Amino acid sequence: MLIAFAGAALLFNSCSKDELKELYTNPGQSSTATVENFLTGVFRSANEVVLPWYWRFFVVEQPTLGHYTQTMGWLNAKDQYIPPAQAMSWRWDRYYDVVTQFRSLEQLYEGLEDGAKAEYRIFYLAAKVFFYDQTQQVVDLYGDIPFSEAGRVRQFGNLEAALPAYDNALDIYNSILDDLKLIADELATITVPTFYANLFKTKDYLNNGDIMLWRKYCNSLRLRMLLRASDVLANRTAEIGAIFSDPAKYPVITSNSDDIMLDAGGPDLYATTSSRNGGIRQAMETWGQYDIAPYSYVKHMVDNVDPRLPAMFDPNVNGEYLGLNQMLDATAQQNQLTEGLISRYDTSSFTRNDLFPGMVISAAEVSFIKAEAIHRGFASGNAQEAYETGVRQSILFWYEVNSTGTYRAALPAPTDDEINAYLAGSSVSWAANTNKLKIIGEQKWLNTGLGQMTQTWSEMRRLDFPVLEFLPDNASISGQTHPPLRWLYPDSEKNLNGDNYAAVQSKDNLNQKIFWDTK
Repeated sequence: MLIAFAGAALLFNSCSKDELKELYTNPGQSSTATVENFLTGVFRSANEVVLPWYWRFFVVEQPTLGHYTQTMGWLNAKDQYIPPAQAMSWRWDRYYDVVTQFRSLEQLYEGLEDGAKAEYRIFYLAAKVFFYDQTQQVVDLYGDIPFSEAGRVRQFGNLEAALPAYDNALDIYNSILDDLKLIADELATITVPTFYANLFKTKDYLNNGDIMLWRKYCNSLRLRMLLRASDVLANRTAEIGAIFSDPAKYPVITSNSDDIMLDAGGPDLYATTSSRNGGIRQAMETWGQYDIAPYSYVKHMVDNVDPRLPAMFDPNVNGEYLGLNQMLDATAQQNQLTEGLISRYDTSSFTRNDLFPGMVISAAEVSFIKAEAIHRGFASGNAQEAYETGVRQSILFWYEVNSTGTYRAALPAPTDDEINAYLAGSSVSWAANTNKLKIIGEQKWLNTGLGQMTQTWSEMRRLDFPVLEFLPDNASISGQTHPPLRWLYPDSEKNLNGDNYAAVQSKDNLNQKIFWDTK
C-alpha cells in the first residue's frame, strides 16, 4: 500500500505491466521517459477517483459521503458514521499516486533545456492545474496533508530522507491559489508550437488539447477554492470579482458544453461494462441496496416538482417517488424496501449507463459560485440571474446524462415553461426566499449529488445547508453519534511516517473541522 512518501514505482490498477512499460517509462531507468507520457500518467492515476466504478462507489464513497450528504439511501446500522478504514486509506493512496506521477513529470520537465521547456510548458501547466484540483479535494477530506515535500523519493535519493512533513491546510490553499493565478496569467498569452500543440491533443484526454478549456478549468478551480475559503481568506475575496469582471483574461466555464469531465466508456475507462468488477452497475445494484433513493433528496424534488426527478430516479411499485427515510429504524426501512415502496436511482441515467461521466467542474457549479459571490458582495452582477442560470444548467445536464444511456429511450428535456414553473416555486424562488445561502446550498446539493460527492460534502459542511436529520447512533462503540467533519489519516501513514504524523496527531479526529468550516 502506498503512503504519502512512497511511489517510486508507477502503479496503475487500470494498466497491465506491459502497458505501463510502454506508456510510462521510469525516467530513472531509461532515457526515453517523456513529459507528454507523464501528463497522461497524471490523469490515469486519478481515473479511479474521477470515473464511476465499483470500488470508488461501493467501497469508498457510498458508505461515507453518500451517508453524510444523504445523496443515497441506506439501512441504518451500528457505527454507520465511522468511515471505514479501507475507504480512507484507498482515497489517500490514490491521491499519492497522482503526486508520484506529477513529481516525476515535474522533475523531468525541470531537467529540460530552456528551449525544450518552452515547447513542453503547456504540458506542465495542465498537469499542475489537475494536480491542484486533486490536492484540494484531499485537503477538504483530511485537512493538513504532506504536500510540498511529498513524492520526492527520486529527488532525495532514499526513502528515509524523503519522509514528508505535513503542510498546514490553509497554507496549501494559499500556495495553490498563488500559483493558479500565475498559471491563469500565463495561459492567457501562451503560444504553443504546432507540433507540440498536436502532441498535447494526443496526450490530454481530459480536455483534448483545448487550451481555452484549460484556461476555463484553471479559473473555475480558483473560484471554487476562493469561495470555499472565503470566510477565512477574506483578503483574497477581491480575486473572485477580478475573475468574473475580466472574462477575456480569466474565462470560466459558462455552458454545459464546456463542462470539465472524463467521458466514460472504452477499453481503459471505467464504465458499466468494464472488466473492473462490473463498474457502476455492480457498485449500485449489489445486494439491491446501493441504488436506494434518499428520502430528503427525493422529497425536495417531489415537493417542488423538480424537472430533474424522472431523469434521476425510477418510481416505486405504485408509480410514486419515495426515498428511504433515515429517521426510521432498520426494520421499518427494510419493510419498505421489501414491499417495493422505495424508489431507485434511474437505471438508464445511472446504474446501467455505460457512459455516465466522471465530473470535474460543471457550468452549474460555477453559476452557483457566481450567485453566492454577488450576493455576498465579492463580485458585481445579478445574483438572481446567476442562480437561475445554474438551476437551468443543472436540469439540462442531468437530461444530457440521461440521453447517453442506452438501457431505454432517452427522456425528453423539460420545456422552458416547466423550468420557469420550478424556479417560481416557493422553496426555490430567489425572490420568495430571504435566506439566499439556503437555496443556493440546496441547489448545489441537488446538482452535484451522487456524481461529485466530495464536492457535495464540502459545500454542505461550509454552508450548513441543506439542513438534514440523522438518526443518532447511540450504540456506537466510539461515541460517533452523527456524521463526522473530516476523515482520519490511514494507519499506514501513522506507522511509516510516524515522526511527521506526530505533528498533526492532535487534529486527527473525526470531529475536527477543516479550516474553512467556520459555521
